[in-house]
Amino acid sequence: MSEPARVNLLGLDRGAMETWFLERGHKPFHGRNVLKWIHKHGRRDFVAMTDIGKRLRAELASTAEVRTPEILLEQTATDGTRKWLLELVCGNRIETVYIPDSERSTLCISSQVGCALDCSFCSTARQGFNRNLSVAEIIGQVWVAVRQVGEQRFTDQLTNVVLMGMGEPLANFDNVVSAMNLMQDDLAYGLSKYRVTLSTAGLVPALRRLREVSDVNLAVSLHAPDDALRDQLVPINRKYPIAELLAACKDFIEGDTRRKVTFEYVMLDGINDSDAQARQLIRILQGVPAKVNLIPFNPFPGSPYHRSPDARIEQFRQRLLQAGIMAMTRKTRGDDIDAACGQLVGRVQDRSRRALRLTPGLAVL
Repeated sequence: MSEPARVNLLGLDRGAMETWFLERGHKPFHGRNVLKWIHKHGRRDFVAMTDIGKRLRAELASTAEVRTPEILLEQTATDGTRKWLLELVCGNRIETVYIPDSERSTLCISSQVGCALDCSFCSTARQGFNRNLSVAEIIGQVWVAVRQVGEQRFTDQLTNVVLMGMGEPLANFDNVVSAMNLMQDDLAYGLSKYRVTLSTAGLVPALRRLREVSDVNLAVSLHAPDDALRDQLVPINRKYPIAELLAACKDFIEGDTRRKVTFEYVMLDGINDSDAQARQLIRILQGVPAKVNLIPFNPFPGSPYHRSPDARIEQFRQRLLQAGIMAMTRKTRGDDIDAACGQLVGRVQDRSRRALRLTPGLAVL
C-alpha cells in the first residue's frame, strides 16, 4: 500500500496553515512559525526551522513538504528584465517575469496554465487552456523569483507583484485570493494592498465577489471604447459588456479616495487608436476614478495586428490628458526575450484544442 501524499505547505495561507496544525493536535503558533520560515526566510527543509521542536520537525518531514515550481530556463533581456520558464509537476510550463526599474521592481506572475478567454491580440490565448494553478504554484513563482534575484528580504528591491501573466486571475478565484493573502501577510512577503495588482478581462460577478474578500489594486483589460469592438478583441465582453464592467469597477474602489482603476489599452494600428475612439474612451470613463495605461502592441507569429506608431500613441495619450484623465504609455520591457505584455506562452497541454483550430497541422502537446 502506497504512502499518503505529503501536503505542500507552500500553498497554505496563514488561516489554512493554523488550521492544518490544529487538526494535527498542535498550536496555531507553530503554523505561523512555519509560514515565516517558508516565505520570509525561504527555507524548504524542516530541519532548518530551528525554533520548532525536533519531534514536530520529524513529523513534518514525514507528512508535509515545501515544493516549488522547477526552473527549466532563465533568460535576461538587454534591459535587465528576467524571465523564467517554470515546469509544474504535471509537465505543463508557465512563464514568470521580473522587471527591475530605478525606483521599483515588479514581478509578473501567472494564475492559469494558458487562458480560456481567447483575447484576439494575446499570444497566451493562442496556446489554449489546461487548468487553474494551485495556490502553491501561484505563490511559488514569487518564492522562486525572490530567491533567484538574490534578495535577503522581499521588500529590499521587489516592490510590486502583478497578476498579469498567463491566465485570467478571477477565473481561478479562491486560489488567487489565498495567494494574494500570502503576498500581503507580514509573516510572508508583507506587501501593501497598493503593491499587489490583479488584472482582469472583466468577469463581473467574480469582481464583485473580490470586493468582499480582498483589497488590492485593480487593472482592467479594456482595449476598446465600445462594445462592438470589444466583443471582437475581448470576447468575454459579450457576456459582461462595458457599462456593467465599469459599474463594478466603480463599486470596487468606492470609499478609497487614494485609488484609481487602471484601464489597460493595447494600441492596435487602425483598430482602436483613432481620435474618435479616444473621444469615446473619454466619454465612457467620465465619473470613473481612472488612469489609462496605453500598451504598445507586442507582435507574435500569426497575429493579424500591428503596433500603432509612436506618434499616434502619443496623440491618443494627449487627448486623454487634455480631458483630465491620467494616461501613460507603458514602456515595453523584455520584448527581445518575449517577456513583454501579451507574449507569455509557456508550454500548455491544451485541453481546449484552440491551438489546433488556430494553427492547422499543429500537434497538441
